[in-house]
Amino acid sequence: EAREEFPDLLDVLLPHAQTYVPRLVRMEAFHLSLSQSVVLRHHWILPFMQALKDRVASFERFLFTANRVKIYTNQEKTRTFVGLEVTSGHAQFLDLVSEVDRVMEEFDLTTFYQDPSFHISLAWCVGDACLQLEGRCVQELQEIMDEFEDSEMLLRVQANQVRCKSGNKFFSMPLK
Repeated sequence: EAREEFPDLLDVLLPHAQTYVPRLVRMEAFHLSLSQSVVLRHHWILPFMQALKDRVASFERFLFTANRVKIYTNQEKTRTFVGLEVTSGHAQFLDLVSEVDRVMEEFDLTTFYQDPSFHISLAWCVGDACLQLEGRCVQELQEIMDEFEDSEMLLRVQANQVRCKSGNKFFSMPLK
């Protein structure tokens, strides 16, 4: 869950990024991915969710920080994202991904990237806008963020659940 003041930070960051790429759109919801998107057969959904729940049940909640501005594209380079990279909590996310990957393998699905860059996407646009956003824009966005009041507390987040979306249904698996 995003903190109350998080939209205020986005209200400053997004218009600045839009001076470089006007077509950037704010994300409606925020998440951190632990897997690639895959297609689940209908009869796999419940067994998959149960296997995932069993795998993450022993994990403790933990704090992580996402405070480094970074630009991402999807694999096909058809979408660009302005994100906040995780700077603490990386090891815990790797442990979670390891368990998620084991479930993916059980169902013969694609596992996560070898060397993941855990991040929260703030905004996106169609196409590859890396050239316009990397360098000067990222540097300015980072400065804005670093100077934002209470940004240190604002960007420390508690990971307290793993959520999985299948179709229009969300499944939630709480961490201990």
